[in-house]
Amino acid sequence: MRIKTIQDIQTLPVVEESFSTEKRKQVGLLGGNFNPIHVTHLIVADQVGRSLGLDRVDLMPSFTPPHVDRKETIDANHRLAMIELAIEGNSMLGIETIELTRGGTSYTYETMLALKEKNPDTDYFFIIGGDMVEYLPKWHRIDELMTLVQFVGVQRPNYPRETSYPVIWIDVPLMEISSTTVRTKVAQGCSIRYFVPDSVQAYIEEKGLYQDDNQFSKA
Repeated sequence: MRIKTIQDIQTLPVVEESFSTEKRKQVGLLGGNFNPIHVTHLIVADQVGRSLGLDRVDLMPSFTPPHVDRKETIDANHRLAMIELAIEGNSMLGIETIELTRGGTSYTYETMLALKEKNPDTDYFFIIGGDMVEYLPKWHRIDELMTLVQFVGVQRPNYPRETSYPVIWIDVPLMEISSTTVRTKVAQGCSIRYFVPDSVQAYIEEKGLYQDDNQFSKA
């Protein structure tokens, strides 16, 4: 039997191990009805994204939220158009339309399952207000949802930070502006300047939206 020499060993092919050095994407998600989108939505999304150093934050309009009656919400195409206008020029912000595309009731657990399957290289940070943190125990399949996403809490007036769930808290200027406030002002013929971006105000006026606030939801 021939014994291998050093020369033989040196001529053997070298098998290179490949290691993936590609950085995982980190994307924030701010879900909501956006009926309509207003400056508080934009400030929260932008501040959280920059505070956590995320790649971007996607605004994710719901088709039919579990707590909102579909007939009380304006057409999704209007809500999506206003989001597009509102985030124009800000590279930190994007749009995730998965719930609009899927239709039906928008349960976060089902949404995150689909997103993780579609984007396995992405870690998601789901942004919610302090009022929703308190409500987390009642979320659909919350324990399983916690394995799919990191929750980020934004302080809301009169709501505590205490929770048994792992939540990252981000301080954002407290603002009382809501979509309900915007709709009510439009219905009453009041100005909504600075409550929404100028482009969104122009769209609302052009399309004649929210002229009768009684027909819309309180989202």
